[in-house]
This record gives sequence, structure tokens and C-alpha cells, in this order.
Amino acid sequence: MQRRLRALPSRTGVYFLLVLAMFPRLGYARVWGKLTAGLAGLGVASPSEKALRDLRRRLGPAPLKALFEVVAGPLAPSGTPGVCFAGLRTVAFDGLNSLKVPDTDRNRAWIGRIRFRTGFAGYPALRLMALAETGTRGLLGATLGSASDRDEANLARRLLPLLRPGMLLLVDRAFDGNAFLAEVHATGAMLLARARSGRNPPSCGTCPTAPTSPAWTAWRCGSSRPTWRSPALTAAAPATAAG
Repeated sequence: MQRRLRALPSRTGVYFLLVLAMFPRLGYARVWGKLTAGLAGLGVASPSEKALRDLRRRLGPAPLKALFEVVAGPLAPSGTPGVCFAGLRTVAFDGLNSLKVPDTDRNRAWIGRIRFRTGFAGYPALRLMALAETGTRGLLGATLGSASDRDEANLARRLLPLLRPGMLLLVDRAFDGNAFLAEVHATGAMLLARARSGRNPPSCGTCPTAPTSPAWTAWRCGSSRPTWRSPALTAAAPATAAG
């Protein structure tokens, strides 16, 4: 709750930051113009870029974090086409490491420097990992990491509490470690993983209408130790996945 009456109140700062994310290539003054374009004649303030910078610093990350936690979650009802498979809501992890931040001592102190084959990155960059609903691309959650968080699975572990029974998690080869798969299994969510070519899982059975491929075997069996089975998916597989 804001306790002071300001020309630029904190709630206005939240709106400003949301619009700033929509126009990342524009300066503060032009973004403010976008935000207030429909309010001509209402005596809206015309702050300087320094005032907008101070507003952003005063606001801090907490209000935006709280707003994200309120609105994050599945967007579509379970009956929406493309949202579910075999009655399970499909979700997936996705990440990137290209969110550049200002090159300051404070940022480098906790973010570190990302090294590429040709040298260090020019600017510090955040590592972002998100859990998304695949049918709508709605975010269920997200977390930030530094240069020391090289393993995507370690970042994804922070988001595992968001998984629930009734979800089907889709992951690629970066997440097929036995320990990570066991943690996913413990959440009650089902799992569909693209395994590395070196895996040789035991056969759990055959599906006469399914193609013979490593991806299908991994779907049926999961990792080699322990062996994962998915009765709900197995029942729906012949009619749904044969094409």
C-alpha cells in the first residue's frame, strides 16, 4: 500500500514497467508517451527520463514478482483443443541465457560472466527457466539464475513444486538424468522425455500401431533405472500417437 501522494505513484510505475516490456527498444520518454497516449487533456504528468528511472528504482522487483505470481498459471480449460493429451494437461520447461543486463559491478558480483568459445560475453546475462502450458504458452512459473547455473535441470528443479497430478511434462535430452526424472515422478505428474541416444531402456511391451523408434521406446519406458510406466498414456497411445 502506498502511503504518500506522489505525482508518479507506485501503481503508475507498475503500468509503466509493463509497457516498457512491450516496447524494449524505445526510451523511457517514448514508452511513457505510449502509456498515456489515450489520456490527453487530463493533466497527466510529463516526467523526465531521470524521474522515470527513479520511479523504477523506487518500485523495485517485489511488486512485479507478486503480480506475476498472482497471474501465472494454466490459461485454458481442460477441454480446450490442443491443451491436453489423453486427458493430461501438457506442460514443458524452456530456458534461455540471452537476457542482457547493465554491465555494473553489482550485477557482475552475482551474475558472473558467461564464457563462450570465443571469449566472455560483452554484457552479464541472466539465465531464465520457465514452466509453460504448451497449448497456450501461458507461464506457470519462472526462475532466474546466474552464470554458475550451467545445468538447466538445476534451474528447473526450482519449478517442480508447480507440477501436479493430471499434468504431462514434456522434456528434451537436457533433462533425462535419472535423479531429475525421479523428482518429476514424485510430483505425481506424468512424463514424456526425449532421451539421449546412449540410453538402452528395457522393453516394457509393444504397441502394434506405434512406429519403431528410440523416441517411442523412451516414451514407454522412461529411463533405464528405474523404469517408468504411464498407464494413462499407454491406454491412449494406439489411437492418439500412431500418426
